[in-house]
Amino acid sequence: MIVTKKGEEVEIIGVQPEVGTKAPDFSLKNLNDEVVNLADFAGTPVLISVVPDIDTRICSLQTKRFNQEAANVEGVKFITISNNTKEEQANWCAAEGVDMEILHDTEGKFGEVYGLFIPAMGRLARGIFVINKEGNIVYEAISTEIAEEPDYATALEQAKAAR
Repeated sequence: MIVTKKGEEVEIIGVQPEVGTKAPDFSLKNLNDEVVNLADFAGTPVLISVVPDIDTRICSLQTKRFNQEAANVEGVKFITISNNTKEEQANWCAAEGVDMEILHDTEGKFGEVYGLFIPAMGRLARGIFVINKEGNIVYEAISTEIAEEPDYATALEQAKAAR
């Protein structure tokens, strides 16, 4: 899949899971060094926000927006995943006052399973996945332009409908 970063084409390797299919499980560490598996949230809808680099403007905006929404949307687990290190994520969260679940994919495991790795950048592509109570993907949005914010309204609508 080809996306752009400020108009320049970059390639995402791998195949993204499709809407209607079982969401691939993954295991990543959170800021407390606890292993978090998608399976841990079985029976609960999950919104996964994927950002390339938490320390950039659009990724920061996206993460703060979903952190804010997480406080207002009952019955949905919100998770942000980036390639940043635990330290980078912890520093950013402390500076921004963000307390949502943040997972780091420094080894590229999530990027591989969800087909979101961009080798030319060494980063994940920007995307959102909504997974229903049964563990199926009900919404997927891979940003065609990495430097633009995603469609929050549609993602949130889908997450609420998955409750």
